[in-house]
Amino acid sequence: MATIPNTLRIRNALENAIVEGKYPPGARLDPEALEREFEVSRTPIREALHQLEASGLVRVVPKRGTFVTEWSASELAERFEVMAEIEATCGRLAARRITETELADFEAVHEICRRLAEAGEVEAYYARNSDFHHCIYRATHNAFLAQEAARLHAMLQPYRRMQLKVRNRMMRSFAEHDAVVARIRAGDGEGAAKALRNHVIVQGDRFHDLIAALRQGRG
Repeated sequence: MATIPNTLRIRNALENAIVEGKYPPGARLDPEALEREFEVSRTPIREALHQLEASGLVRVVPKRGTFVTEWSASELAERFEVMAEIEATCGRLAARRITETELADFEAVHEICRRLAEAGEVEAYYARNSDFHHCIYRATHNAFLAQEAARLHAMLQPYRRMQLKVRNRMMRSFAEHDAVVARIRAGDGEGAAKALRNHVIVQGDRFHDLIAALRQGRG
């Protein structure tokens, strides 16, 4: 039981490091280096990596080690397709169920995103971008759906973060957020679903831009 706090601390720290790009897709996580970094024994490191594997953020390759999950182009497209449909469902429900307090919080996060986008603060915008989507998940008032949306959101965060670095993508992202807020504020469930689906899905030029960003990140 004594290792549980360490396990949670390490898991959260590694999850944040993956999301923030310290460990990009395909990077190997060295258990010995992690033991030194966190000043713990192998057990909490192993437990934390096991939890990250269960969440889909890392993969354990027998006899090779543990690596940050890296998907092929087709696997990545499939996951964004599923995420787009989940977010669309969240938007539809949020438009019907969001409370006045939740709407005020949502609009406040959106306003912060506006200021960061206008200032060109990509990293800070990305953090608030995540807050923006979690506001929608909570407003569904469906705990299971919110949990599943948050889980897949975490799995795709390294890729969504890279996507924001594509030229002009941040301002386009904010414009898409603007459409989502307007539809949820109006109680337009189908409009909110369509706006979120279009915001999340990566097709055509957007998908090629994402793949190019991934290749550049590896280089």
